[in-house]
Order: sequence, then structure tokens, then C-alpha cells
Amino acid sequence: MNLRDDARALSDDLVRMRRAVHRTPETGLDLPRTQEAVLTELDGLPLEIRTGDSLSSVTAVLRGKADGPVVLLRGDMDALPVAERTGLDFAAGNGNMHACGHDLHTAMLTGAARLLSAHRDRLAGDVVFMFQPGEEGYDGARHMLDEGLLAAAGRRPEAAYAIHVLSAGLPGGAFRTRGGTMMAASNVLRVTVRGEGGHGAMPYRAKDPVQAACAMVSALQAWITRTFDIFDPVVLTVGTFHAGTKSNVIPDTAVFEATVRSFSQAAQARVKDGTVEVCRGIAAAYGVGVDAEFAALYPVTVNDDDEAAFVGDAVREAMGEERFAPLPQPLTGAEDFSRVLAEVPGAMIFLGAPPVGADPERSANNHSPLAEFDDAVLADGAAMYAELAVRRLERGPAHAPAEA
Repeated sequence: MNLRDDARALSDDLVRMRRAVHRTPETGLDLPRTQEAVLTELDGLPLEIRTGDSLSSVTAVLRGKADGPVVLLRGDMDALPVAERTGLDFAAGNGNMHACGHDLHTAMLTGAARLLSAHRDRLAGDVVFMFQPGEEGYDGARHMLDEGLLAAAGRRPEAAYAIHVLSAGLPGGAFRTRGGTMMAASNVLRVTVRGEGGHGAMPYRAKDPVQAACAMVSALQAWITRTFDIFDPVVLTVGTFHAGTKSNVIPDTAVFEATVRSFSQAAQARVKDGTVEVCRGIAAAYGVGVDAEFAALYPVTVNDDDEAAFVGDAVREAMGEERFAPLPQPLTGAEDFSRVLAEVPGAMIFLGAPPVGADPERSANNHSPLAEFDDAVLADGAAMYAELAVRRLERGPAHAPAEA
């Protein structure tokens, strides 16, 4: 079978679906229109389909050889609460945006389902297609695991793969992955500083929470750089800061939130306790109260070494030597596919999809309201999903050597 040629024949359909999903982006765990679009694309295929109970997920099982191994393929479907500013003729206008490329993932995975269904009689086992909502901070993967994702085929998967497009940083069509740590753990620090409000002209008669909160933001950055080994890094970025109503009024409270990224359990444990203590120490120095909460969101994404090497070999053989290179270092982004990889050996894979003619080092990044993705990668993304499933099923049980 030539899955790449078959995928190219589906290219127009994949572009049509991707753009339709892009026009109507939905966020969080409830994606009724996106779920409906996926179910429409899968209609008529020889799949066992189940939708989620607590979220708009779709789990589809394609049966191959009885009692063969099982491979899981993930495509996330949710968008971000970002107002799109690309100017594309299929741009969203509802205040949300597929700024992370999940519309491409959705289309590629439906394409893989069509490709593999057409070659069902040659599959050495079963394939589970995981269409997941709520990747962007809602822990959709955990919800799907709780609802029995890994038992969907009746046997646990031997391997799991997810492809994620990047609008910047990689050349178009380039595949990248690595063994071991692939992406960071994601956590959030939420801080409320409680002072005593007053007149802006008489700050000595108030307890200014804004000043204390600003000191906390600065102190946290300094504490990070003086506490953690640069080879086991931690990144802390304050993304929201809210206080006050007028320039001459000292408010009672100031509130800020920070994302905190780390690459090891040891660093995560240390940053959890340390950030809270820094905030408490600054609050004591300024004579204000503070409520500081450190919440863990997604764990570190760790690829299986053997599966990452298998992906590299598969891309080189199916797409060409020039299409793959090992990712030299992890990314500080985070993924709830990490929860699947904690249960099943597998790999997260990046696919470069910057706009046509753009410099990948200068194009707008994922999550930007200006982020654009090249539809030309859709066919190869679908083909690569299918190639990974076919080749991995033929390989047999986890970590078994491939037949000569």
C-alpha cells in the first residue's frame, strides 16, 4: 500500500474539513459542532464509535487482525479564546481561534481513519482514534482516560502517537521528535494579595497590595534564576495581573497568575513550595496578607526512547531522509498527551507547518492571533499517522525487535 499517494488523493477533502472546523472554533470540553463534523467525516467507515459522557470526545476503533496488538492515535480538537487577526478568508469571527493548529490535527486524524479503513484487511491489529477536546488547559486526556479510553479496543494499546503542527520554528513538512523528555510540566501559581485600600495621595494611610504584588513578581523571577540548575530549568511567567479601579485609589486587593514550567519531578516539587514561600515572605515584609496557591496541571511529556527511534525510522522511510531530524532539546510548552504517554509507550511528534513563503523563524507562533498554518501538510500528516499505525502493528508487542 502507498499511504502517501492515497493521502494526496484525499487532500482536497482534508483542506475542506480543516477550514470548516477553523471557521467555527470551540473551546474547552464541550465542542458539539466540532464533534458533529468528526462524526460526519467518519460516517460510513467500518469503525466502532463511542462519544464521551463528560466531554465531546470521539473514540473510534478500527478492527484489523483478531487478537493483534493495538495502536492509539491522538488528535486534539479544541481552540483557544483568542480573537483571530489573520485576515484569512476562512478566519473565525466568534472570538475564538484555532491558534494552535488543532483544526489541522482533527482533519489529519480523520484522514488517517479513512486511509486505514481502506486497508483494513492488511492491518495486523486494531487502531484506536482518539479525538480529544479540552487540551488547552482542561485536561481532556485525563477525562478520556477516566472514561475508559485505553480499554476501547478490549486490549490496552501497545503504543500511542500524537502529531502536533507548529506555525513557527520548523520548516514546512519537517517532522521532529526525541526520546525522553519532550515537553515541560505545566503548573499555575495563583496569588491574591490582601491590603487595606485608601487614597492614592496618602499611601502611608493604606497598605498597598499593588506594591507588594509587584515586588512578588520581581522576587519570583530572581528566586528562579538563583535556585534552579540551568540544565534542569524552570520558567515562570506572570500572564495576568489585576488591581484597582482608578489611578488615585489604592485597592484592597491585587491578583496575579503565573504559568510555571519545569522538566523534572524534583524541580516541580521544589518550585511548588518555593514560590508560595517567596510570596509569603514578601507579604510579611510589606505588612499585607496573601493567599498563594500552586496547582499542578499537566505532567512532563516523556517519549519512550524506542518509540521515538521507531518514529524517526518510519518518517525517513516513508517521507524521505530530509524530512526528519531528532529534536535537540525539549520544548517548554506542555501537553496533556503526557497522561497517555505515562500509561502507554509512545511519542509526541512535531510537524512544521509555517505559512507558504514565510521564514519559520519569523512567522507568528502557535497561540498568536496571527498564527497561520499551511494546508499542504495535511496529507502528509494523515499519511504519517497511518504509516505509524501500520508499521507499529506489524512490529508486534512493545519493544519487540522488528523482523529482518
